[in-house]
Amino acid sequence: MPQKMRHLQPTNQTSKRPFLAFFLLTLGFISGCANVIPPCGAKISPPSSELRNTRWELTRWNLPPNSKGEVRARQIPQGEASNPIQITFDTNGQRISGSTGCNRFTAELDEDSRGFSLSKITSTKMACAPQRMELENDFLYQLNDYRSIIRNGDQLLMVGNDREVLSFIQRQSTQPTNK
Repeated sequence: MPQKMRHLQPTNQTSKRPFLAFFLLTLGFISGCANVIPPCGAKISPPSSELRNTRWELTRWNLPPNSKGEVRARQIPQGEASNPIQITFDTNGQRISGSTGCNRFTAELDEDSRGFSLSKITSTKMACAPQRMELENDFLYQLNDYRSIIRNGDQLLMVGNDREVLSFIQRQSTQPTNK
């Protein structure tokens, strides 16, 4: 005797699963926006005119995530007594200069519709402790090869092609303003 096939009607619980999954996914994207770098309100590739006559100090250097997805921070000297790494945008918007913590550097600013890039990066060549020289070399490499710059108020993020993120805080500028 042939058996009758029963068609299962989706229960109310089963029909709600796709909606629930969509809702949770959407909620994750919305709430996650506040926790990612760059922050939601940040300005990616700000024009150099917004950075004229500003000075920035490196306060954090995130290394790329390891194989477990964990972000690690690189140790960097901070504060005036430790010769911090600093960047200063000139009043004309054509150059940056600063300190690597050991040596001074300068670079030209080139700008197009996608943002600005740095070229002709030069630095002095004083000898420093090996750890400081390694940090300086890595910093100058990041300046030469970054992917994007993001500004969020008094925070400036430099994202490298290798996914390293250098985080700067704006400091009081020491240069006079030319108007």
